[in-house]
Amino acid sequence: MSTKKTLPPYVCPYGGELLAGVDEVGRGPLAGDVVAAAVILDPARPVEGLADSKKLTEKKREALFDLIRERALSFAVARATVAEIDRLNILHASLLAMRRAVEQLPVQPEFVLVDGNRKPDWQYACDTVVKGDGRVAAIGAASILAKVTRDREMVELDRQYPGYGLAGHKGYPTKAHMQALETLGASPIHRQSFAPVRRLSMEFG
Repeated sequence: MSTKKTLPPYVCPYGGELLAGVDEVGRGPLAGDVVAAAVILDPARPVEGLADSKKLTEKKREALFDLIRERALSFAVARATVAEIDRLNILHASLLAMRRAVEQLPVQPEFVLVDGNRKPDWQYACDTVVKGDGRVAAIGAASILAKVTRDREMVELDRQYPGYGLAGHKGYPTKAHMQALETLGASPIHRQSFAPVRRLSMEFG
């Protein structure tokens, strides 16, 4: 018998078996898109070790990323761009990315669980779960797909925009990132609506 811990399956009180979990990654960074994922797990092909993606090692996330994609009944990854973040604000851009992820699921859900306490404006039967990525398997799976996808993209963006250290901090406002912004100014993938970037852009402009 396996001794690996994993999140319990969520039994939907509203009936139906096609339960999707949805989560987003990238609300806090100063650069890059916000990425969301939606996952419908297959009860017949469980994925062991699911948890909040932030509490897993990179190696473990990468391994689970492939397992989730292999075993899930349906999954989709979507985003809101930097331009959309600047136009809408980060909260509404995050909700937009989550809505897009669920709408793009090849198999549409009967019920959706959304991580956090806000849900997108949509027609899906749904509920919110605070800290759901550590409580519900489908949301945990979604958090892993979103984080691995975004982390990989930030590594690629580091090659396109060298000097900021994006591969390391993934766009978050670390001391090194702030120092790089002070020296280089903002790049096209920095969020102009975020105060530190806006302030520096005004100084450089």
